[in-house]
Amino acid sequence: MRFVIIGAGRVGLRTARVLRDEDHEVTMVERDEPTRRRAREQGFTVVDGDGSREDVLEAAGIADADALGALTGDLNVNFTACMIGNHHGCRTVMRIDEAYREGIYRKYADQVDEVIYPERLGAIGAKNALLGGTIRAIADVAPHLQVVELTLTADAPVNGYTISELHLPADATVLAFGKGDGPLEIPTEDLSLEADDRLVVLADFDVLSEVRQLLVGETAERATANAGTGTSSAATELLEGDTDGGAN
Repeated sequence: MRFVIIGAGRVGLRTARVLRDEDHEVTMVERDEPTRRRAREQGFTVVDGDGSREDVLEAAGIADADALGALTGDLNVNFTACMIGNHHGCRTVMRIDEAYREGIYRKYADQVDEVIYPERLGAIGAKNALLGGTIRAIADVAPHLQVVELTLTADAPVNGYTISELHLPADATVLAFGKGDGPLEIPTEDLSLEADDRLVVLADFDVLSEVRQLLVGETAERATANAGTGTSSAATELLEGDTDGGAN
């Protein structure tokens, strides 16, 4: 597949490397000369220019691209690049760095194929490392929805239940089940839940604390504190600042 990546800074360059390692064709767009030079030293084709200009994207081959990743630190540039990508019929992915607010998400989500939050993903990794043990956040799929993997403990109220007897809150759904260290699979109703079993759950942030109480056996106070509210205004502090400047 062919990809155009806007922004050769930290996020864009890492993404480009992953795509290239999987044998995809990648062209980058970057207007900052030192950043552009660094990407070229790593073997990438880099077009000099502002990623929000259609002529620059056309020079990068947007007409033949399967997808465009607008991954600069400038929200306006990213959005404009995605609108140009939409016009050329390719998939569009837009980076947002602002505070993790539902209003920001809603403003752009309907007009691009995917919105990503690199700082939020970094925050999830840091949170997992800090909490350790029985709970692992996997992904935020919307401002109010998170996928988490929980390991049942001996203190879990549902220990000994079958999947059919497990009644999670209305805004939570079991996606996968793993027996101990075994592979994750689609659960069947007669599976019995035991300590060290793993459940992957999609849940609204409002009910995460209830889910944690049921599956991990946390107290209500601790579950509420650990589940959080879904906002992450401090997430940007968990990663070093991006090197993307100006348009890219």
